[in-house]
Amino acid sequence: MRYFDRLQPLALFVMRLVLGAIILDHGYHKVFGGLQHHVQLVTGLGLPAWSAYLSAFTEFLGGLLVLLGLFTRVAAFAICINMSVAIAKVHFHNGLMGNGGYEFPLALAALAFALVFFGAGPIAFDHIRAPAGGGWKSK
Repeated sequence: MRYFDRLQPLALFVMRLVLGAIILDHGYHKVFGGLQHHVQLVTGLGLPAWSAYLSAFTEFLGGLLVLLGLFTRVAAFAICINMSVAIAKVHFHNGLMGNGGYEFPLALAALAFALVFFGAGPIAFDHIRAPAGGGWKSK
């Protein structure tokens, strides 16, 4: 086994921890600290109120699942979509860099996108819950 191949589990673990902690924190503050404010912001952008609830709970639950490495691919896919909508509706008009730019949600979406394809890795609950004889298993 090559040296970098042995580091892949650690790299996926670090990616999951960083992405999960950031997204979980964003969602936590929306769900428990200002859900009505978030609904007002989202409806002010011309989106329906249900999408504000969906985005807040996607961030909270998706971040928690990615952090734990549980249903990682599904949670990362939901986060990727959520960040894509945030870029398109909130940040894109501010440009890539600067005040309110889309560089941060783009980086989060890229991490989530990588986890969709590579999975959680062996240091995750996904690896524990995968059937021994096969099935869908994160590498």
